[in-house]
Amino acid sequence: MGSVLAGRWLWTIVLAVILVVTLPFLIIMVILYLPPEARLVATVLIIVGWGVAAGYREWVTSKRKEERPRP
Repeated sequence: MGSVLAGRWLWTIVLAVILVVTLPFLIIMVILYLPPEARLVATVLIIVGWGVAAGYREWVTSKRKEERPRP
C-alpha cells in the first residue's frame, strides 16, 4: 500500500480531479462577484471562447479526415 501512495501518477490524477471539480466552481464564483457590466462581458467572452474552441476542434477533425489516405 505504501508504494501506491508514493506513486507519482496517483497524486497527479488526484490533483487533476481536484482541479476539474474546483476550478469551474471558482471561476463561476469570481464571475458572480463582478459588477453587472463586467459579469456580462465575462459571460459573453466565455461563450465566444467556447464557440471558437468548438469550431477549431471541428476544423482539426475535418483536416485529419481529409488527410487520411483513401483505400
